Amino acid sequence: MARELSPAVSPPRAAPARGGGRAAAGPPRRRGRARGWLYVLPALAVYLGFAIWPALNTLRLSFLTWDGILPPVWAGFSNYIKIFRDSALYEAILHSLALIVFFSVIPIGIGLLMTALLMGKVRRGMTFFRIIFFLPQVLPLVAVGITWRWLYGESGVVNQFLDLVGLGSITRAWLGDYGLALIALGLIGTWVMSGLCMMLFLAGAQKIDPSLYEAARLDGAGAFRQFRHVTVPGVRREITVAGVITTIAALASFDLVFVTTNGGPAGQTNVPGLLVYRLAFNEGDIGGASALAVVLTVIVVAVVSAVRYFTRDDQS
Repeated sequence: MARELSPAVSPPRAAPARGGGRAAAGPPRRRGRARGWLYVLPALAVYLGFAIWPALNTLRLSFLTWDGILPPVWAGFSNYIKIFRDSALYEAILHSLALIVFFSVIPIGIGLLMTALLMGKVRRGMTFFRIIFFLPQVLPLVAVGITWRWLYGESGVVNQFLDLVGLGSITRAWLGDYGLALIALGLIGTWVMSGLCMMLFLAGAQKIDPSLYEAARLDGAGAFRQFRHVTVPGVRREITVAGVITTIAALASFDLVFVTTNGGPAGQTNVPGLLVYRLAFNEGDIGGASALAVVLTVIVVAVVSAVRYFTRDDQS
């Protein structure tokens, strides 16, 4: 008897969930997001506790009259009015802007020059040279200030060298000279920041495609034109980073000034950070010091934003 074959009937399939099955993947994705926040939470707690909260507390204190001991009294904008009426603030701001030349402009120029000289050259002792050039950035600024205060002294190495080369007539106590103290202080910043700029630019130059240099050489470009049209555009982002870091160091400088000159002679090296310290710890004006700190923060943000704007990469 012929065996009747019936077509196989597959069991009915369950209808897919609305949304193409994404609903089933939702809970694991949310769990992954929550797990990611757990990893970020310790760093976020430290940042909120040691950066955001002190900044907000400083802003609150700037509207109070407080000596750090007695209960604070609401002062409104009187602290800011007192700060802006003080001519010492404007002089300190001008000094900080002048320090930008020594802390930022000159080190960036030296860093670019050293990058042009060292890029692509592998010689014995090059690593040691880079470490020595970068070493000032690693040293504490207090130690740097104490060392340079001795070097600039009347019997320091600087004056001894000038005597040795026959320029003894111009020797002086450099950090105590009314007209040259700010320049002498700024040159310390140049010494500290040049190594950082060089290392940033060397790292950026190593990422430039070598074919760009080959194409420039085929077009007849010499070493200077290669540096100008290939290297400098290639390290534009590193120049921006260096400009931001060094500008902040110039505007927010305190420890180096405090150790070397303490604002002297006759206030010629006063900077806003030093004025904040004096208001808070010497005069006991916590509210005024907080107001000045807020003003300094606004100045730093404004100047850094301008630096980022003028050094931005138009192609990004």
